Amino acid sequence: MKTNNFLLETAQQGFHITVGAATSFLETVQNPQKRSEAISQIQFELNQKAQEWSEKGVATEQEAKAYINNLINQNTGAKNPSSDVYTSNTSNDVNSGLQQLKAEIIALRLELEKMRQSKGNS
Repeated sequence: MKTNNFLLETAQQGFHITVGAATSFLETVQNPQKRSEAISQIQFELNQKAQEWSEKGVATEQEAKAYINNLINQNTGAKNPSSDVYTSNTSNDVNSGLQQLKAEIIALRLELEKMRQSKGNS
């Protein structure tokens, strides 16, 4: 019996949420002041997210550089004549990985700049 009440209450709450959201949406669309407030709030939140993502990107870039430098230092520090071929292949892999990371970072920076420019044009 409790399960039926729970399901009924959940369905009723879902209905109320849907009706409330639809009403809020219609009020926002019909009222210019609410509409401009909603747009301003969305822009503010987007700016906050862009800043958060930028900071996270900087931290990730630093972590990636540290990780790659650590790999390079491990390979150069543990080098011996019998492992020249392995070290050479590993260095090529590290350089390839580093190039890929640089390309991704450049792409992210360009995307962030486009977002900032489109925000400025709005």
